[in-house]
Amino acid sequence: MELSNRIAVITGGGRGIGRVVALAFGRAGADVAVFARTENEVRSVAEEIRGECGVRALYATCDVSDVESVKRAFALIVKEFGRGADILVNNAGIAESAPFIKTEDELWQRHLAINLSGTFYCMREALPAMIELGWGRVINISSIAGKTGAPYIAAYSASKHGVLGLTRSAALEVATRGVTVNAICPGYVETDMTEHAIENITIRTGKSAGEARTVLEEMSPQRRLVTAEEVSALALLLASHEGRGINGQAINVDGGSVLS
Repeated sequence: MELSNRIAVITGGGRGIGRVVALAFGRAGADVAVFARTENEVRSVAEEIRGECGVRALYATCDVSDVESVKRAFALIVKEFGRGADILVNNAGIAESAPFIKTEDELWQRHLAINLSGTFYCMREALPAMIELGWGRVINISSIAGKTGAPYIAAYSASKHGVLGLTRSAALEVATRGVTVNAICPGYVETDMTEHAIENITIRTGKSAGEARTVLEEMSPQRRLVTAEEVSALALLLASHEGRGINGQAINVDGGSVLS
């Protein structure tokens, strides 16, 4: 997929899915901006992209739950690249677990603030430039938990359900403006977030890390975890000219765990 002369923003771009997507877009020729709260991680990814891909890459520390932080990060893109983003990948997110009746207000609010409001804030900043240009791609990283529930993840699942509603509504508003808005819904992915899930399983059940990993793998009919590269391959298609007919969709990358 060819993304030359495009500007792509990836939130949560310092590691995991975000880092892999950022590198994939750089290899496809896009100039890339990576946002995250941890400066040393996004700085390292930006340097990696510049060194490997030969495109422009910048980074910004950004807390997507803070609207002013989001505005500053998007203003930096215009300052450094001369215009707004063509592609936005909303990847920043958290995943914490607790029994429903023990879900504290703070945990609930964190998930809504980062996973849902953060996605909204970034879309609201990015879409005007896309509409003005007559071309744009928004890709929201949701989860199969955004389509179904599971024990102990009520806050996470609710926030990701919200991302899908946001995706579908925005997609219909911009459908005639050359802009598409879609969501990717991964299952468990080989990332630090999944390693934390494995740690939680070992703490709660006494299973070994290997046994806990097997529990997650067996949730997929393919009996394996998804890779970040599989997610980035779909993101590339959705960001491309060839993907222009895909709009308002929530596409699973989960080995068939959730059939929808």
